[in-house]
Amino acid sequence: MTYTTLISPAELLEHLHHPDWLILDCRFSLDDPHAGYAQYLQGHIPGALHADLEQHLSGTAIPGITGRHPLPPADAFAHTLAQWGIDDSVQVVAYDDWYGAFAARLWWMLRWMGHPAGAVLNGGWAGWLHAGYPTRPGAEQRTPRSFTTQTVPHLHVTTPELLPLHTAPTVRVVDGRSADRYRGENETRDPVAGHIPGAVNRFFADNVGSDGCFLPPAQLREQWQQVLGDAPTDAVIHYCGSGVSATHNALALAHAGLDMGRVYIGSWSEWCADATRPIAPAATDTGVDPAV
Repeated sequence: MTYTTLISPAELLEHLHHPDWLILDCRFSLDDPHAGYAQYLQGHIPGALHADLEQHLSGTAIPGITGRHPLPPADAFAHTLAQWGIDDSVQVVAYDDWYGAFAARLWWMLRWMGHPAGAVLNGGWAGWLHAGYPTRPGAEQRTPRSFTTQTVPHLHVTTPELLPLHTAPTVRVVDGRSADRYRGENETRDPVAGHIPGAVNRFFADNVGSDGCFLPPAQLREQWQQVLGDAPTDAVIHYCGSGVSATHNALALAHAGLDMGRVYIGSWSEWCADATRPIAPAATDTGVDPAV
């Protein structure tokens, strides 16, 4: 069986030592970029390698031009996947300790690279620990394999592509940030507050229940229908602050059995870098260093 959206801790345990399965620990802290790897070294799911948001899952950010976490070049990421020991036969499972958002970024990037056999651990690190399953400390190694790049470019949109689309009646742009940031309040990460005009808000964490697991598909479909109205999910463009939690909303739609839409990887941090782009509500200078 191939897992393409979510996998439970019990299901992962059954395949823990399978040579064609790879676990990636995606724990990361936006406030302390070194914390995720330190946590990984302290303890992780046996066999897991660490996938760092900034070292592995992002390219080089250019202040004023790109968002905070742009995509790496496809050939560079393909090399990373090969070094991790991923080829066409490998089932990848990603997890983190932040609602699954960093793991979802990896999941989406695997889709972008043409590798659908990727899943996010439902309940994440906390769910694994709660189940009483094994962990171990230290760094892991895996024999490299040959990864074949087959990028799927239509899964994401660029700023020039989004500019004529964000208010189009045939498109629904969804902002995955918290409601206050969407409203232009309490902005702490980007230099300008507000949102892309025409966007509706769906905080990514609302996809997850109090148990840390994704809501059931039927419940997600009902909630997302309220967000999207009459717009079909294949007309959805997701964004967030820097292109991370937007992928969580894409995963939620896929888990619900719907088209996951497209992701604007540049997201708010790229959109607001150019003062000529429209902003709603009125732009507010937060005094935040744009390099953050």
